Amino acid sequence: MTASSYRRIAVLDIGKTNAKVVVLDSATGAEIAVLKRPNIAIKKGPYPHYDIEALWAFALDALKSLAREPGFDAISITTHGAAAALLDRNGALAMPVIDYEHEYPEAIRDAYTALRPSFAETFSPRLAMGLNVGAQLHYQKSVFPQQFAAVETILTYAQYWAARLTGVAANELTSLGCHTDLWNPRSGTYSSLVDRLGIRALMAPIRSAFDALGPVLPEVAAELGLSAPVPVYCGIHDSNASLLPHLVHREAPFAVVSTGTWVISFGVGGDLDHLDANRDTLANVDAYGRAVPSSRFMGGREFEMLSAEIGQVDDEAGWAAIDAVIGKAMMLLPNVAPGSGPFPGKAGRWVGAEAASREKRFAAVCLYLALMTDACLGLIGAKGPVIVEGPFALNETYLKLLAALTGRVVVAHPGSTGTSQGAALLTGIRPVSGAETHVPPSEIAGLKVYRDRWFAEME
Repeated sequence: MTASSYRRIAVLDIGKTNAKVVVLDSATGAEIAVLKRPNIAIKKGPYPHYDIEALWAFALDALKSLAREPGFDAISITTHGAAAALLDRNGALAMPVIDYEHEYPEAIRDAYTALRPSFAETFSPRLAMGLNVGAQLHYQKSVFPQQFAAVETILTYAQYWAARLTGVAANELTSLGCHTDLWNPRSGTYSSLVDRLGIRALMAPIRSAFDALGPVLPEVAAELGLSAPVPVYCGIHDSNASLLPHLVHREAPFAVVSTGTWVISFGVGGDLDHLDANRDTLANVDAYGRAVPSSRFMGGREFEMLSAEIGQVDDEAGWAAIDAVIGKAMMLLPNVAPGSGPFPGKAGRWVGAEAASREKRFAAVCLYLALMTDACLGLIGAKGPVIVEGPFALNETYLKLLAALTGRVVVAHPGSTGTSQGAALLTGIRPVSGAETHVPPSEIAGLKVYRDRWFAEME
């Protein structure tokens, strides 16, 4: 079967919060089946780590079920970044896959900071916890030398799952290029850190995200009940999966705001010259190996935390409260989730929110998220229309505010399938334009003054 004739693609999509297996119809681009489970880290053991065997059992059960109905012809993979799998000589995990939210002792952090390359080399900022994969590897090698000595192969995370399905070990550029400190995006080669850590010989061969690594292993195929060989594609970092459909469809310049646990902004057609290492800007590497200026904050996690406090609010009621929130200068300041984003070192707090209604708090949260996104877009010099994909594309209040703040058209791609759709494109199927909503910029009374005051409150 040729790539262009695949009718249905199964995508293993492991995000930081949830894991899912989706089947997409290649003719319509629609999700026709989805199974999901929470991705819960294990706190015991040498350090907090992902429950890899539970995720594998879920993936096998889901693929087995979906192989029966509706069926699929190929498998692709996308996962969150900031993770690496360390394999022993038998291809099993030599060490648990570390949770990137684990914070290391100060001495370890200081030693790594002295070791890592400059931002000018990697365009990867020094991030908190284990958000730099290089920091994870340094921690594992420094604190657990005996276990690390058994490591034969290092894989980026999406490619670990591809290896379990095919037996073929690979690394891939979008995962190597997402703030790992391990990649030099200008030269398209490993950074100097790989040799400083002494791991060059351990790094699996680099393959294109678009490569079919091989068919599903015979024993796995038997367990899934597959009646014919099913190719498995190399896989892609989730934010870059969200970006890929837009790279295929649109002419630069434009911006993509990919929303999930993280809100990641890509300035397609931009350059790397104005990135600020201290404000969570970085270069990502797209599926074609090109550097893309990017910025981020943990907006999805923040919205989740705030929604748990505020409770459910109808979007229409939230929008109706915007004028009152702006008029009274009620605002939320960064950062709700510490450790990342364009305003480092700031502690989140409410201003003028005493006895405010649920609707007003929701409106202020949407303003906060729009202001943070606008700041991120400004830091990467983003130009052209702003495409919002993922859960925030369903938040009309946020979309209208973002359009007003940027003065540019915001194009909403509703639903949460951006990562899955992008991963499916790795198999060579033709992209299908999904439903989109265009939100033109409008004048919102008092918004400019509100924005100025929001910045002033941070000083």
